[in-house]
Amino acid sequence: MNPHLDRSQSRTTSLRSAYDFFLKPSLSGLCQSEKEAYKLVLDFMEPGEMSLTDKLNFLHAVSILSGVVRDQANGNMNNYYPKTLLARKIETLIVEEPMDILDSSVRQQAMLCIVALSQVKPPFHLCQKLDLVNVSITSIFALPLIQPSLDRKESASLYLQTNQALDEMLQALVMEDRSPNMLILQNFVEIILPWLMLSDKVHQQTRALGTISRLLRFVCNFSELLHIVSFSIMGRLIGTFSVFCLNPSQEVSSGALEALYYVFTVLVLQRSIRPKTEAILKDLQKHFRGNWMANMQNLTLFFRKYLTPVERADVIMVAMDAMTSGSTNNILAATKMLKVILKCPLTEVAKVPEIIQLIYYHIDRVTDTTVQSTIKKTFQLLVQYHTDEVILTLFKIQDQSQRGTHKSWEILASFPKGYQMIMEYLLQRLISPQTPKDQETSHGTVLSTPIVTRAIHELLMIPSQRSEVQTFFASMFVALLFQISFLVTRGSTVTQDELLEMECVDPVSSSVEALKTLLRSSGYIDHMSYIQTLGGWELLVSPEKHYDGVTLLARSLVDKNCWHNRPVFSFLIRTLENPNCAHYFTALVFLTELLRCPDVAGAVDEVSTKVLVDWFKCEESAIEHLFLQIAEIFTKHKNTMRHFYILQPYVLSCCYSCSCELVMETFLMLQRIIMDFSLHHTSSFIIELTFTLAHFFEEESEQLRLIAFEIYGSILTKVSRMTLVFPLRHHILNLLVLLVSHLKDANVNVMEICRLGLCNVATIMGWSKLKVIFAKNDAFTILSALLQQEKSKALWFLKQSVTLFKSPQGPIRQVAVWFAGQIIRDLTMTEKEEMEEEYMAFKYMQRDPDPIVSCLTVQTFYILEAKGPETPAKTLSSCLCMRRLRRRYY
Repeated sequence: MNPHLDRSQSRTTSLRSAYDFFLKPSLSGLCQSEKEAYKLVLDFMEPGEMSLTDKLNFLHAVSILSGVVRDQANGNMNNYYPKTLLARKIETLIVEEPMDILDSSVRQQAMLCIVALSQVKPPFHLCQKLDLVNVSITSIFALPLIQPSLDRKESASLYLQTNQALDEMLQALVMEDRSPNMLILQNFVEIILPWLMLSDKVHQQTRALGTISRLLRFVCNFSELLHIVSFSIMGRLIGTFSVFCLNPSQEVSSGALEALYYVFTVLVLQRSIRPKTEAILKDLQKHFRGNWMANMQNLTLFFRKYLTPVERADVIMVAMDAMTSGSTNNILAATKMLKVILKCPLTEVAKVPEIIQLIYYHIDRVTDTTVQSTIKKTFQLLVQYHTDEVILTLFKIQDQSQRGTHKSWEILASFPKGYQMIMEYLLQRLISPQTPKDQETSHGTVLSTPIVTRAIHELLMIPSQRSEVQTFFASMFVALLFQISFLVTRGSTVTQDELLEMECVDPVSSSVEALKTLLRSSGYIDHMSYIQTLGGWELLVSPEKHYDGVTLLARSLVDKNCWHNRPVFSFLIRTLENPNCAHYFTALVFLTELLRCPDVAGAVDEVSTKVLVDWFKCEESAIEHLFLQIAEIFTKHKNTMRHFYILQPYVLSCCYSCSCELVMETFLMLQRIIMDFSLHHTSSFIIELTFTLAHFFEEESEQLRLIAFEIYGSILTKVSRMTLVFPLRHHILNLLVLLVSHLKDANVNVMEICRLGLCNVATIMGWSKLKVIFAKNDAFTILSALLQQEKSKALWFLKQSVTLFKSPQGPIRQVAVWFAGQIIRDLTMTEKEEMEEEYMAFKYMQRDPDPIVSCLTVQTFYILEAKGPETPAKTLSSCLCMRRLRRRYY
């Protein structure tokens, strides 16, 4: 007993009795044969057994009644008998036909009857159409193979007629408002496809392919197709037919080729540019039934030009399914097909997560090397063009599997360059979080920085890839450090959704763990212990002491002589070459410590030094302090010392900073480095430094003044007559009066430095007679002896004395005034005229706030007046000079 038949009869009986009660149609307009047909329909709708003749008569009567309704202006089958009940009765008749033999025309007439009913109102509901198609397809496709022969000529003819009736029925049911409805067509194809995909019988596969081909050929006759945009099965059809084009059965392969041809034709008609449509169709017809390669060329063309991203994905997924199906024929065919498709770039492909999952879950079942290679190539291209989606999919796979397993990431190691490709991409995303241009148009998925960090951590934990890690250690190390620095110093902006995706409540900890894993994977266990012992990890995540942690991290690389020190240095310099580098301060802090490594110092060149200098041009206090540290480090290695001249002007400019703290730090740094300097290699710097120091010998800050003198004293100890160059000789003489005057300095340490300095000057200049006098430590005696020996330099000494008139220390001014008076007293009239400005400055010292200085000046003028006529009267220029001097000295 057929259960489908029982249910259909039960529904038909109950509904028919209801209609019989209410419906009494008018038959006045019908002819006698039509009335008889109507009566026959009513009689046969009664439950009961029907003979073959009864079935055929019933179907004929329904066809006659359908013709009557069709000819009426506003005809409706429901006015005579419910169309739904008639369709169900016909469906029952089809189901009753035997599945193992075709010995009557009931199937054929039933389907033709459905065609007639489809042409009258009311229209069939979609569900009823699908029931009719499903029953009809099953009834015909399940039949055994029927081939034309002399002894079975009638059976073969009947099958052909029945099959033609099926085509007519499908075509009729797919129509809606005189145009094919592609959504209905898709439903029909979904019913037919299992007979192709799941059957192992060639005749059933051939029937399925032929039916789909004829249905698609029918559709090609219409310029307008309803819901063509929603026809989402196109990719699956192309993939499926392409696989079966290589079927060993000639019937199946030719049927698949024909079906593929009509799919392509539909695409051309609907998606090509109209002027080119005819030429494309001719070219397609030319290759139709050609060799396999010609058809695969068409597949490549349509895959690249006509398919949507979703349809491309469907083609690939059909191939993937076939490659893991277990059928040798399908595996080989799908592999060949996929190889052809992979010649096209996979930039515009949807459903990437589904494809990746297919690869992941089925790759272990593939043993054939050719198939494996093709799958790996597919994966590689998806990684290249859809990296974000691949990574997110791998996370999803991992989260769905047992925790602690990394199989979803280890799969990358089995694909050529897959691991390296993803790592390089993740690294780039970590360094530059903006979406790369080649990813912007491919999909909307974008990895957040915390997700990128987590992915890096997962990949670093794959043991088999430790050799790969070495190649990008430097860039990865710096990128993770920058990420930690950003999160710690600026605060995390991670959303709650991102935290859920990461399964991590603290992105800082995630980044630190990734950094630790990088060190561990690279074999730097000792470095990790060093950092741990000194509390470096705690410092690194502390907002207040973060940069101390950065320094300690760099120190671990230096102290433990990390093999990657040079690559890290090079990467940091390349990063700082970008003037918009967001992590410049972290980079500079790290570099400050890293430069202490001799290997790194040996790698410094002019380019890298200039990169550092460009950042130190910024008027940022923290950077200036770092600069001084780096400048000092440059003096510790012979290679960096060669490039110190580039830093030189910026070091000396720090002496004039508005920040007293920076000025003091600069002088302390100069004091330290001058001890190690060799005049032979740094003569230009020492000369410039000496000129700079002259501005600080009269500083009110006792500490700063002392350091300035200490630095100058160190310079004098390094100078010998053999190394004395002209600019330095000139400047030593220019500061000679200053040194003597500061023998009266309030600071005893300064006094001692000046005494020793004078002895060194005497040695340098070869003044053997003066050397004994200089040692006496009496300023007035020394100046008198100096003037007596170097009379030719009297005017020069006068100028030096005048500069000391503005010294904040009274004793210094007193010595300067006394010495100036000694010189002026011996000047000739001509020399006095040449020294008019100095003379007026000296005269102005009569107003000095220190009574000793003012009194000494007045006494000197008395002596000058007693000696002879006063120097030239005050002229206009003298008055102007006096006003200028007032502004200068007070």
